[in-house]
Amino acid sequence: MENENFDKMLRSAGLRVTAPRLATMTALAINPHTDADSILTSVRAQLGTASKQAVYDVLHTLSRHHIVRRVITDGHGSIYELEHHDNHHHLVCNECGRIEDVPCQTGHAPCMEPPEESGVTVHIAEVVYRGLCSSCTAKVRSEEAAS
Repeated sequence: MENENFDKMLRSAGLRVTAPRLATMTALAINPHTDADSILTSVRAQLGTASKQAVYDVLHTLSRHHIVRRVITDGHGSIYELEHHDNHHHLVCNECGRIEDVPCQTGHAPCMEPPEESGVTVHIAEVVYRGLCSSCTAKVRSEEAAS
């Protein structure tokens, strides 16, 4: 994604366009499903310097404005990706640790809703599957076919 698009995204959210925000968005465009420390390394490579707190502040702001999506994957902590508003979920591979996008089965948000009598309103349902990613699944199937 071009910086020009990032500029538009920030401005349409009522945010100023700053170098740390652009660098963070660029890092996520290149490497989705990235943890904050990896984003910090990328931002520092782009800008020369950036504090850990500054990157955390940017991630928090961009998440709050639905430009970046924070996904909590338990044992892997939080990862971040640019928000595409496509209602997808994630799979964490038990074999290699890769995190892969999985489309929502019903296609609209939220794709799961609690019983009506619960009295809550759900806007987004986030699902984290655990299993084998497409690469590890293909490897297992290949090994099974060979034996």
